[in-house]
Amino acid sequence: MAEYDYDLFTIGAGSGGVRASRVAAAHGARVAIAEEYRVGGTCVIRGCVPKKMLVYGAHFAEDLEDATRFGWEIGNAKFDWKRLRDNVLADVDRLNGLYTQTLENNGVDIFGERATITGPHEITLASGETKTARIILIATGARPHVPSIPGHDLGITSNEAFHLDAIPDRILIAGGGYIANEFAGVFNALGAKVTIVNRSDKLLRGYEEALRDRLLQISITKGIDFRFNADLRGIEKNPDGSLKVSMTNNDPIDVDCVLFATGRVPNIEGLGLEAAGVEVNDHGAVTVDDEARTNIASIYAVGDVTNRVQLTPVAIREGQAFADRVFGDKPSKVDYSCIPAAVFSHPPIASVGLTEAQANEQLGSVAVYTSDFRPMKNALVQRNERALYKMICDGETGRVVGLHAIGPEAPEIIQAAAIAVKAGLTKADFDATVAVHPTMAEELVLLK
Repeated sequence: MAEYDYDLFTIGAGSGGVRASRVAAAHGARVAIAEEYRVGGTCVIRGCVPKKMLVYGAHFAEDLEDATRFGWEIGNAKFDWKRLRDNVLADVDRLNGLYTQTLENNGVDIFGERATITGPHEITLASGETKTARIILIATGARPHVPSIPGHDLGITSNEAFHLDAIPDRILIAGGGYIANEFAGVFNALGAKVTIVNRSDKLLRGYEEALRDRLLQISITKGIDFRFNADLRGIEKNPDGSLKVSMTNNDPIDVDCVLFATGRVPNIEGLGLEAAGVEVNDHGAVTVDDEARTNIASIYAVGDVTNRVQLTPVAIREGQAFADRVFGDKPSKVDYSCIPAAVFSHPPIASVGLTEAQANEQLGSVAVYTSDFRPMKNALVQRNERALYKMICDGETGRVVGLHAIGPEAPEIIQAAAIAVKAGLTKADFDATVAVHPTMAEELVLLK
């Protein structure tokens, strides 16, 4: 066997790359990882973790308003965006340090620079230094897509949203997916006038229709504007520094900030994939088999760069399975069925399994159970916002094939319920479970 500098060289220190590198090293492999920005990847540095912290901060707006109904006199409460922003970024620094420490503690060599694949077993660093490895793992993730419209450089993406100097008075968010709806909830709660512009007539494609409709209804009640079937045509700067955004089927709108939330594209540019002969698909994603191997036997890929399921826990599972299989002699593959997901909107959505439409397509008989209720807290504060839970079952066997919820703490509730769906439990199993009262979660065992 040829002698290499490393058994594994990982390009990209995000969730999938870090997990794969750490586990491979624990199996005794000699491992190196290259990261041109910061260890932790999109989720930790500029994605789900700092975003969730902003969501927490934004929820205080309603909580402070509701507090008076619970007997509290808050006084002249004030919000300081820069304080929240800086505290969030400081915690990102902390997490970056922890991820780096984890790799170092496992004996992984870290190169803080860009790496390019220059052969089936060769990597060239930005410094010009070359390294060889028996196995190369591509884990470079994805980045926000920016539409090619005139003036696109005047907008920002989710990457820059965490670094704003102030909450904009008026913000236009382009897109209808989870990133668009999450930031819409945050900025709206923190005082911005939010307009969502979506090229189709649907929000959150792939989620249960009843939940999507409920979120739209609640969002409009909260003051968020929506423009559907609208393609952005261009952005130009007004004399006063504001932005004029033109679009199809709608009048132009003046705003102070444009946030693109129009999807994410795999990071493959400049990686040397063409020179190495690594195949990519029509969407620019690295093509892999069910063992994460590319068409080049020594090169693998995990995470968002493969564009299979763009979720952090999936990237982690893929990295773990890859390392166990290749370096730990533990046959392991990722099961992509029944993956739970959440949208941290205001209120949040959570889902696992089939939607009603999907179940009708795949199953001969379907039974649907729902609970449409006002959470106890909302009742006391006289807020009419209602939660909705929906269970989809195989009509023949009673097996639960899908659970969907919108309401406070829905993601926390669905995580445990997803175990039951994954295990193939039935509606009768849910019905036989004693409720925890009074909770919102008890509705899952009281569905009619």
